[in-house]
Amino acid sequence: MKKVKIGVVGCGNISDIYLTNCQTFQNLEVVAVSDLDLNKAAEKALKYNIRKVLSVQELLADPEIDLVINLTIPRAHADVCLQALEAGKHVYVEKPLSTTLNDGNKILEKAEEKGLMIGAAPDTFLGGGIQTCKKLIQDGAIGKPIAATAFMMKHGPESWHPDPEFFYQDGAGPMFDMGPYYINVLIQLIGPVRRVTGSTQISVPERTITSKPKYGKKIEVNTPTHVTGILDFENGAIGTIITSFDVWGSKTPYIEIYGTEGTLSVPDPNTFGGPVMIRKPGEADWEEVGLTHGFIENSRGLGVADMAEAIHSGRPLRASGKQAYHVLEVMHGIYESSLNGMHYTMKSTFEQAAPLPENGIEELENDKVKTFEGGTNNE
Repeated sequence: MKKVKIGVVGCGNISDIYLTNCQTFQNLEVVAVSDLDLNKAAEKALKYNIRKVLSVQELLADPEIDLVINLTIPRAHADVCLQALEAGKHVYVEKPLSTTLNDGNKILEKAEEKGLMIGAAPDTFLGGGIQTCKKLIQDGAIGKPIAATAFMMKHGPESWHPDPEFFYQDGAGPMFDMGPYYINVLIQLIGPVRRVTGSTQISVPERTITSKPKYGKKIEVNTPTHVTGILDFENGAIGTIITSFDVWGSKTPYIEIYGTEGTLSVPDPNTFGGPVMIRKPGEADWEEVGLTHGFIENSRGLGVADMAEAIHSGRPLRASGKQAYHVLEVMHGIYESSLNGMHYTMKSTFEQAAPLPENGIEELENDKVKTFEGGTNNE
């Protein structure tokens, strides 16, 4: 199988799982890493036996590299994506696609101009849990979806993340950091959004870091930390989403989809497994549904493997840039609605990704498909 040669830009916290998992997919090979701190890149290269440690510009100019995985901080996403596309590389970027709609548009336009693919995280919707939910809805297990709820109710990352300041700046906060997981799943299970309404607030204007190594440092909060949105879907369903860094505890579900013939409890969209639960009319209890698809452990990078197969076959990739842009516009629409005191009408749409085959990605021949097939979440 021909491998897609990859260069990774950004060697922060999230890079380890990508570098680990990319080595398990037979159609991927990471040949180079880069970071503004080349010492950090060198550490990752040594740890994962990667041949090249390069500056960003050297990596983008390297003719061996087919695809760039962009793991930089959100405010750098657009610049790195645009530079990589200009250099003739396909790009897969961590969420969000960009911090502004204007930059998101530029990325999509540049990819089209260059005849290149742009893919974007999150790819958790390709895991066994969400793919099982997708199959249940398509099979009519809960009838027609009419409503949904999604809750990400936690306290902020200043207690555990080694470098948490960026979470409280423009382009981050609970909606832009975690919202993509939840909105991505909602639109995959229900469809595109036509209109959004929102309310946002900064509950506490200053945070104190209690993690190492920046313990005691103060953070000025410059983005909303409690965000509520109403999503009107094109098919008529109505969704409610709350993302918060202000909550010390909650018993709310991750995501629930309410249909005319039952309710579907969707697993944590930041994971790949289950459990998937369903409750039908007249039933007193929830029933756990066995997962129909593989990839139930932390399989970040699955979207990259799918993208590599799409590059070779010419079919559409599943974790697409257009999908990521639709998610980005939903998030911006919630903010704009809150600011202006009126509904925001969506301008973008997208086509829902084809479901994964139950035995894995076509022609991928990845051992993980067999290892992770069926069962419940064991992350």
